[in-house]
Amino acid sequence: MQDILFAHRVKILIIGFSIILGIAPAMAQGAPAGWWMDQSGKAGIVISSCGNDLCGKIEWLKVPKDKAGQPKTDIHNSNAALKARPLCGLPILGNFSPDGQGGWQNGWIYDPQNGKTYKSVMHLAADGTLHVRGYIGIPLLGRSEVWRRPAEALAVCQGG
Repeated sequence: MQDILFAHRVKILIIGFSIILGIAPAMAQGAPAGWWMDQSGKAGIVISSCGNDLCGKIEWLKVPKDKAGQPKTDIHNSNAALKARPLCGLPILGNFSPDGQGGWQNGWIYDPQNGKTYKSVMHLAADGTLHVRGYIGIPLLGRSEVWRRPAEALAVCQGG
């Protein structure tokens, strides 16, 4: 009798874990965690959880070094003290929280091309692309980009 009860409990645990493992990937599909290529194809960004929010860093650069052979830095930043920080590993997304409708809101995005930070929202489209919008004031006054998952694995840049 104990063997039957033990077997029954094991079966219930296996079914329970199967359900959990089946649900977890479906839940993860709604979050943009992982690697993304920016619209230009020049940078790979890794989005991850930062506490209760989402954030992202540049982790790959198509051309990681400048013309002098040095690692590219944040040369367009208006803060002189930050101009020497490497682009590789640079935080460019932060504070994104779920908006309750499948997107993320209240975030910020940093554009290393002009050294400016903007308010930002983002959402995953049905085709699997990530739509990222940076704006000033209200989302209508901004610019959108469509990011895609990289076709192949990217090597994390070393900033030098």
